[in-house]
Amino acid sequence: MKNNKILEEILNEVDKHPEIMSRRDALKYLTVSPLAASLMASATVGASTASASADVKGKIVIIGGGLAGMSTAARLNNSISNADITVIEPDPLSVSYQPGQTLVASGVWKLDDIVYKRDDFVPSGVKLIKGSVTNVDPENNKVTVDGSQDISYDQLIVAAGANLNYAAIQGIEGEITSSGKDNAATKQTITKNGLHSLYFQDGAVATWDGIQELISKAKAHTGSEKIKALFTNPRGAIKCGGAPLKIMYLTHARLVEAGVRDKVELTFNTNNGALFGIPDYNVPIVKQFQTRGFIANYNHNLVSVDTATKTATFNKWRMEKKEFEDEMGEKIMKEVEVSEPVEFKYDFMHVAPPMKSPDVVGKSKLGSGGWIAVNKETLQSSFFPNIWAVGDCAGVPMGKTGGSARKQYKVIVDNVIAAMGSKELTAKYDGYTVCPLITGLGTVMMAEFNWTKKPTPSFPLDPTQERWIMWLLKVYLLKPMTIHGMLSGKA
Repeated sequence: MKNNKILEEILNEVDKHPEIMSRRDALKYLTVSPLAASLMASATVGASTASASADVKGKIVIIGGGLAGMSTAARLNNSISNADITVIEPDPLSVSYQPGQTLVASGVWKLDDIVYKRDDFVPSGVKLIKGSVTNVDPENNKVTVDGSQDISYDQLIVAAGANLNYAAIQGIEGEITSSGKDNAATKQTITKNGLHSLYFQDGAVATWDGIQELISKAKAHTGSEKIKALFTNPRGAIKCGGAPLKIMYLTHARLVEAGVRDKVELTFNTNNGALFGIPDYNVPIVKQFQTRGFIANYNHNLVSVDTATKTATFNKWRMEKKEFEDEMGEKIMKEVEVSEPVEFKYDFMHVAPPMKSPDVVGKSKLGSGGWIAVNKETLQSSFFPNIWAVGDCAGVPMGKTGGSARKQYKVIVDNVIAAMGSKELTAKYDGYTVCPLITGLGTVMMAEFNWTKKPTPSFPLDPTQERWIMWLLKVYLLKPMTIHGMLSGKA
């Protein structure tokens, strides 16, 4: 296999975990595996197939320089001659590898393994404004940065990500706009006294501390009542929707490893009516829950936390038909949500927060329901033809994962170039989403699907099975592909 930067990055990751695999074994696998070869090839091929559009003109502004935004900038830059591209991004660590926070939270990786600097990945020739968009004026084709600097555009791409709305849960403070910031308000409750969340960097580090504290408590526990570990999944769309499940599986694995699994009760409370939204994957996950002795409670939405008493309150809800009178006095039946509060005690709790796009875009004329309203296939704004959305902020039925962004940003680039050349938009996003569902230390179920809500596997293997080979893909291949493939506009 040809030596390249991505291969070297993969082998560097292998060297950090010799207890799992040696460099020699990794090279052997990478050489003979069609799966690995296809992934490596996709990350090293040339970036652009849009050479016919190379001479289009126009000023492109991208709100957000995270994975989706910076990858889009790189691919556009590779595809357009003398491109005029500006990225607006305040966070110096915006391109850090967020999918790795689950592995940090479970002690597989260190924080240094996932932290990358924005300025190291700005494509040559692309302008970077180190500030925050404070207003969007789509009628006049301009955005305002930090309340004072107006930036005009011909095409606007919104890649603003998703904010972590912890403040929507009573008893927790803060709305997190950047995983790598200090986030002091949220850390007043999250990261201490058994309450944790891996969705921001410091939270991921503290979650691993919390799991180790849970293990220590279990080892010292002599009572008949089990220690309680509670995991939550909120109402509404969230990025990395599998993370609440992953951290539960990994906590279980660490408890088994420590020989104290029998002393801890693991409960998963989800707002949803199933553990996983795709039926073909939900069935094996339910069986995995049964095998591992997990408890699942459906239609449970976390609304408040009392950190002093370690009590979490959920709305347990159901839909009921009730009779109402319409404007003409006629009696009609409507289905309404009925809920009641239920309390759960916890010794350890992992919270997945509600999420939304930043208000500056989500509550602007671009937004609808907290997300950027777009055509789900072309990713073009529902309201303004020269505006687009990519990544977590896009209001599409599925697609808040890095794997989704990898498909979306190619569609965006092709369609923006087509629009700039007054051509038909032919690139379509099919809703592809991938969740490498970590089910243990060494096993992953690679859940791939699209809007058909059916498995769409990339590999000739049953995707509903937990596999060591998919762990290898998740832990060793995906990060180098992302950091040195997507962020170069090539993967």
